[in-house]
Amino acid sequence: MTKSSLALSNLRGFAIVMVVAFHSCIAYLSSQPDAALPFDVPPYGWRANPIVDSARWLGFDVFCAFQYIYLMQLLFFLSGLFVWPSLSRKGGGKFLYDRFLRLGVPFAIGLYVLMPVAYYPVYRVTAVDPSWSAFWSHWIALPFWPSGPMWFLWLLLAFNVAAAGLFWLAPRAGEALGELSAKAGNHPGRFFIALVSGLALAYLPLATVFEPWQWMQFGPFAFQPSLAPQYVIYFFAGLGVGAYGFDRGLLEGDGVLARRWPRWLVGTAAAFLLWVVPTALIVHGTLLPGLRLVASLGLVLCPASACLALAAVFLRFAGRQRPLFESLADNAYGIYLVHYVFVIWLQYMLLHAPVFAVAKAAIVFTGALTLSWAITAAICRIPIGARLMGRNRRELARAR
Repeated sequence: MTKSSLALSNLRGFAIVMVVAFHSCIAYLSSQPDAALPFDVPPYGWRANPIVDSARWLGFDVFCAFQYIYLMQLLFFLSGLFVWPSLSRKGGGKFLYDRFLRLGVPFAIGLYVLMPVAYYPVYRVTAVDPSWSAFWSHWIALPFWPSGPMWFLWLLLAFNVAAAGLFWLAPRAGEALGELSAKAGNHPGRFFIALVSGLALAYLPLATVFEPWQWMQFGPFAFQPSLAPQYVIYFFAGLGVGAYGFDRGLLEGDGVLARRWPRWLVGTAAAFLLWVVPTALIVHGTLLPGLRLVASLGLVLCPASACLALAAVFLRFAGRQRPLFESLADNAYGIYLVHYVFVIWLQYMLLHAPVFAVAKAAIVFTGALTLSWAITAAICRIPIGARLMGRNRRELARAR
């Protein structure tokens, strides 16, 4: 793998670790409800707060708020980077077959096998009859099928189908998008301005109708109506950057973006404050003129600056091979698929433990990450498991 490809692979592994950390801390937010939420009573708030623990720490609210505002945008951006080279190499038909195998099959398995197991302890917290049979009767009576983190897979699959359609209709569209991002190598600030402009046009009208934490769900398909257009833009922005190449332009290992990483980190911190301060005031009932607009602008600026800041940091410092990081990157997808089961069960088991919130979160995070990592590594020893996890593709990339 080239230096830039290796850095981006490590960044993807880091992003998955942050997903596990985010979910591990949710049970210990100071803004959690006062008590566990009933399982079969609308609006089914346990989907956002699966386990409600009495041990809490305000620091986790800040940490989770920051992860919430940028993390999925980063994952969609990173996912888009590899799409056009794959389409050009495989063609539309083979590309879609591989996408359905790697995203559609795990989505179905995660949805119908892993999610019931993950949410079973959520039901047990407030259940009169905690048996599996009673849980299952309540589960199938829900007016939707809870998808947990699996929502990312179906939405990413839909974006990949759209990219394949674009490839069929306009085979040179990727190169055109790549040329638009070519100048970003010397002028990442201009790329940022163009990205933020598109995001603002997509998000600001929806922000007047939907909150950023609001979800909609149709059967097993969940999405955030205000943020979904942002995800589209990040995915296709990544597609354009990836079409131009990983070792030149914006993602050049020693390019302008990588060299200016401190500026992007400072900008990210400022943009986060621009969002979190007015958002906190709004949540607590403060209704000053223009406050919601300021928060909306912060939500547009912070994810964009965070994505570029993290890319800059990893391009600058994480372009070397290290066995631990390499293993994490190899198993990142599998960790994402299975970690939620371990997170919720560990939080449930620690509910009544006389331990501080920080210690509980550390136990949950360490246990969930270790177990998910080990399970994924074991699955990848089976040929079909290695194919679903993309292990063969990564091994071929490293051999080049």
